[in-house]
Amino acid sequence: MSQRFRTSRRALTAAAATAALTVTLAACGGGSGSGTDKHAGHGSTPSSSAPADGMASMPGMDSASTGNGLAAAKDGYRMTSTTDTLSAGRASGYRFAVTGPDGRPVTGFAVDQTKRMHFYAVRSDLTGFQHVHPTMAGNGTWTAPLAALQPGTWRLYASFTPDSGPGKGKDLVLSRTVKVPGMAMTTPLPKASGTTTADGYTVAVQGEPMAGMAHQLTATVSKDGKPVTDLQPYLDTYAHLTAFHQGDLAFAHLHPESKADGGHGGPTLTFHAEFAQSGNWRLFLQFQTGGTLHTAALTLHVG
Repeated sequence: MSQRFRTSRRALTAAAATAALTVTLAACGGGSGSGTDKHAGHGSTPSSSAPADGMASMPGMDSASTGNGLAAAKDGYRMTSTTDTLSAGRASGYRFAVTGPDGRPVTGFAVDQTKRMHFYAVRSDLTGFQHVHPTMAGNGTWTAPLAALQPGTWRLYASFTPDSGPGKGKDLVLSRTVKVPGMAMTTPLPKASGTTTADGYTVAVQGEPMAGMAHQLTATVSKDGKPVTDLQPYLDTYAHLTAFHQGDLAFAHLHPESKADGGHGGPTLTFHAEFAQSGNWRLFLQFQTGGTLHTAALTLHVG
């Protein structure tokens, strides 16, 4: 197992212990697949449990020592932006920067799954989802190309690894929120289900994860009842899986257990999964066939 996975397991053990203590103290003190945005990129009322930017929150799973992805600052690194509102119904570019412990913009980032920065946008009711890869200017300012957003509150996540300085080699996920003006029509989260459909493909996910424990999730892709074996390489593997926790939108990046080996893959894909928090998680599985990216969404219950 890679150093990234070992680091993740150590971080999750600590996060799980924190979650258990929180639950104990509290006790004593007592879109469906069709709702997923489909666009050329990858890929509502705000939750009262979602923290303000830069504030701590409940523990959630994330890659390595990233925490739950709900803070704008961690370990001296900060996601900064002057934008807190984006227009509804049209594409937009979200500009931001990552500053280091010295307060200056970070410009050196390690490559992770072929990219130096992964950027996610998810609406507070989990019906909207985008995964894009921003471009960085020489001064350290990133621009994330977002497809049209529906009205509501959106949380925007930057996932990266500094390539120098005190955070070198450490995986981080920071996030901020933006408002999209207009009438926000919320959609209840679909019930937990092991299967979903997207663009004519059927995706089945198997696994019974428990909070605070490492598990394997297996996804199988089929079409018209037949196994799909023409999955194309995407981000150095055959599928990309991300999850967000219902309510607080804690972030979980679930790592593929193998890299792409050849031009065609499938139908079975396996992922290393660790969830520090129980409850419902919305999973977004992205895979590519015939040069087209597909996004399948389903709800997974973590015990």
